[in-house]
Amino acid sequence: MLQLLHIENIAIIERADITFERGFNALTGETGAGKSIVIDALGAVLGQRTSRDLIRTGAEKAFVSAVFDEVCAQLPVLAGCGIAPEEDGTLLLQRELYPDGRNVCRANGRPITVALLREIGNSLLNIHGQHDSTQLLDEQQHLAYLDRFGRLDGQRERYGVLFAAMRETQRRISSLAMDEAEKARRVDTLRRQIEELERAELQQGEEEALTVRRNILRNGEKFIAAVAEADACLNGDDEALGAVCAIERAAGALRGLRSLSEEFVGLSDRLEELRCEAYDLAAIVRDKKDEFDFSPQELDAVESRCDQLYRLKKKYGATVEEMLGFLERSKEELEGIEYADDRIAQLEKTLAGQKKEVYRAARELSDARRTAAKELEARILRELRELDMEKVRFAIAFEETEPAEDGMDAVRFLMSANVGEELKPIHKIASGGELARIMLALKNVLAELDSVQTLVFDEVDTGVSGRAAQRVAEKLAKVSRQKQVLCVTHLPQLAAMADAHLGVAKGEANGRTLTTVTQLDRAARRRELARLTGGELQSDAMLKSAGELLAAAEAFKSAL
Repeated sequence: MLQLLHIENIAIIERADITFERGFNALTGETGAGKSIVIDALGAVLGQRTSRDLIRTGAEKAFVSAVFDEVCAQLPVLAGCGIAPEEDGTLLLQRELYPDGRNVCRANGRPITVALLREIGNSLLNIHGQHDSTQLLDEQQHLAYLDRFGRLDGQRERYGVLFAAMRETQRRISSLAMDEAEKARRVDTLRRQIEELERAELQQGEEEALTVRRNILRNGEKFIAAVAEADACLNGDDEALGAVCAIERAAGALRGLRSLSEEFVGLSDRLEELRCEAYDLAAIVRDKKDEFDFSPQELDAVESRCDQLYRLKKKYGATVEEMLGFLERSKEELEGIEYADDRIAQLEKTLAGQKKEVYRAARELSDARRTAAKELEARILRELRELDMEKVRFAIAFEETEPAEDGMDAVRFLMSANVGEELKPIHKIASGGELARIMLALKNVLAELDSVQTLVFDEVDTGVSGRAAQRVAEKLAKVSRQKQVLCVTHLPQLAAMADAHLGVAKGEANGRTLTTVTQLDRAARRRELARLTGGELQSDAMLKSAGELLAAAEAFKSAL
């Protein structure tokens, strides 16, 4: 449960420490005082998307932290990322927001991503705002609500795997199916491409070898002259001895002095090494001279082959390797087209079996949904009666569709708000107050399925008043006996029912607007309830009525 919320530099809240109690916590205050800012700050520390405008003007950063107690160490999201609460079950979440868009998030001091912070936050607390009633009008959401209530996510996922496999088979059949004219054109194109590439007799590494050989051939005369000169210098010619012979004579001259001193031994050894190296080099140069056969015809042939590869690369790939890959793919495609009829027949047989599996799984999912729908209808009606909507009828209508990613059911929530009126889609007949109560009933039913221990309601009582407001207050009080409830409200009935009442007020200091959040004692609660009832004019009668409202709420809660 949420124990403490610490806020720094969020909008008009410079600094605030808000302690929450078990049970029912209410936040009240004048319009614009900053109640929703508290919820925004709470959303921020739970990883929800935030705006840079949330940072207080002139502040270097904003900071929010939240302390939760009684956090289960076996919570899947925590166990999955290696984060554990303290020994007393405490978990500290923190988030820093910077004007440049940076975020720094931590869980018990360990840095985490915003996405992981959001996942952890969703497992600890749910925020229900005014927009949730708008979601209720979106019939696309009704199926998701039903599946969540029926715990059908696993069954729906298994169906989705079968449906995806069927769609893939259909895609493969479509890719193979083409009219005869198109088929003939494609076959002709592939055969020409394959013939051209096979006729080229491409070889791995061929292009690199050709480039080296072309460079040598282009510089043939220079190559021959250089090698011949090096050969003459090393091996000699008719006019002079070569370097090899000269080094050999020098080595022989010093060989007889080896016995005179170590110095001559060293010189003799070095000359011997030089003689051996020169001899090897001379042999290599001589071989190069003998093996090089410069032919203009060979140069023409190499140039022609390089040009051929260049033209092929423009059509089939940047390298010989890519062109060979293109050739293999073309062969496979040609084979696929030529044997397409056989392959299509095989795939259609597979598809027939997959369709049976998909329809079977879809009907099983639909049956499970219809069973869950009956239970959800009964639960919603029971909740609505407790919310002073005894005459309302609520039903879940099914329409069978072709199999899709989420099954073969179109689901709509229907209601009749008045006796004698037929059931119609919610968006056509529900008022704002009715939507708020239906949404509260639905959220309460779904919350019972969750491990989340804290529920936040941000002005979900909009459009509710009078006896209906009292019923909403009583419902939240009942819910708060099982889960912690935080409620931002303008209704005195809801505020009176709270176990802890937080007052949000706006003021000024040093030329800046500031919001403060304080826990109200009984006297302050009476004054606040009187303000919620009659505005700033607080007569003795209003204060007395506020006291009676508090007493009645306490009596109701003591009887729970």
